[in-house]
Order: sequence, then structure tokens, then C-alpha cells
Amino acid sequence: MSVRCDSLSAMELTQATVNDLLAQLGPGDSYMYLSSELDPQALTDLLASRYGAPRTLVLDGFTDPTVDDSRGAALLVPFEDRAVKIRAWAYGNQWVGTGAARDTEGVERPVLVVAHRQVPEPLAVAPDEDVDWMERLIGITGWTQPAQRPDVYWAEVESRLGTALPRDYKRMVETFGVGAFDGYLDLNQEPWADLREDGLLIWAGTEHEDLYCWRADSDDPDRWPVVVRSFDGKDAAFDCQAAEFVCRILIDPHHPYTMARYFDTHWFMSYRKSD
Repeated sequence: MSVRCDSLSAMELTQATVNDLLAQLGPGDSYMYLSSELDPQALTDLLASRYGAPRTLVLDGFTDPTVDDSRGAALLVPFEDRAVKIRAWAYGNQWVGTGAARDTEGVERPVLVVAHRQVPEPLAVAPDEDVDWMERLIGITGWTQPAQRPDVYWAEVESRLGTALPRDYKRMVETFGVGAFDGYLDLNQEPWADLREDGLLIWAGTEHEDLYCWRADSDDPDRWPVVVRSFDGKDAAFDCQAAEFVCRILIDPHHPYTMARYFDTHWFMSYRKSD
């Protein structure tokens, strides 16, 4: 379905306006051409401020060859070969895209487009299944960006801390980089040692001052349990690794530290500025 919106000017572009436009598009597959007076980058910036750094699907008329159904290809369907520049975000069960495309008369105009996204079921685990929780976390958050920090020099970090670090945590940092899950759970780019005297290393934290840690009590960091140190100094231990812990608090409404009560959809809010 297409919706035409010619009256919007750049001076009127606010987050409230974006909400109205998305409401016009609805939950299904839909798109709209916007006024030529509107600055597409301004709309991109507004969407990035709520969804994080976007993935570029089309740039200067050329489509990223890696784009497929899992990376937002449905957003390009309405424009056929007329897309000029499209940036995309995964948000729960929806893809959101904006940029510029040529209309049927060949005029380049700003566009806003949404499409349905299939969200995988992440928690079912078969007996004796070797689960890659990082892959599940990528699926839950709809992460489609390339690795944000692939060249972290972990040997230096581990030398400074005096210990090796869990492999899933290092993959999280390399994959997601600087930012927060659901814009709430901040991922530390290297563990904080503030609670080292208590045997804890802090790998994440929330705006409510809860600290997400490991109890570093063995020589094998991949076996360190997660410990949550709450704002009142109480500890709660969980027999799992960091990536599994994040998966579960994102979508399990019965988890004691669940975020599913507050967010219906899940994403990683990257603090990296988009190009």
C-alpha cells in the first residue's frame, strides 16, 4: 500500500511528526513519498535517534548485494529499481526504512517505508543442544550491521585486567560496539573493575544503577556465572553466560530482571553516529 504525503515541510519535521507518519503507514507493508522540500537526512537522523545506527541498503542507486529477507529486502520492493538511497532499521516485527527514491515520473523524492519482519523464536532449547546465544541475540535485536569493533585488541585489555574474558562477551562488544540493548542496558566496552574486591567484574549496567557482572571465580571465564548487583547492594546469581542472560531478560516476561515488561520489541541502540 502506498500513501502520498506532499504537505510536510522540513520545518515541521519532529518526532511527533514521525509518529504520525508511521501511524499512517500502519503495521503492514506500506510506503509514502514525502515532500521534495523535506531533508531526507533530517528524517534519517530522527529515526536513528530512536532506533540506533541504520544499515544502508541502497547508496547512489546501488543495492548492497548482501541484502536479503533477513536484512530488510522487503523495504525495497515498492521502488523496484528506483531507490536512490535507503537506510533501514529492524524494530521488533517491523522493518523501517527512509531515504530517497524516484517516483513514477522519475522525480527523486524522500520516502518512508515499512515492511513486516519475521522474528525468530529465540528461547526454545533442545536437550544437549549447543546453543549459540550470540546468534540468538542478533536475531532478537534484528541486528543487521557489520561488526562495529572487529579489531579490539583483547590481549591488551586482558593483560590490564589480569584475566582472560568470556568469549561471548568479546563477540558482543565486537558485534554491537558502543550502545545499549533497548536503549536501556549499556554494554561496557571493557569490564569495569570497581567491584574486583568482591570478586566481580562489571560488563553492563542500567540507568537504574543495576550492575551486570560476572563472578570471576574460576580459571575458565566461559564458566563464570552472571551476578546482578542491584542499586541497594544485593546480589543475584544466574548460572549462564552474558549473551544468554541478555537474551532471556529481553524476552522472558518471568525473568526477575526482565525488560519484556517495558518493551514489546527489542533492538540495540548504537551510539555510533551514522554516516
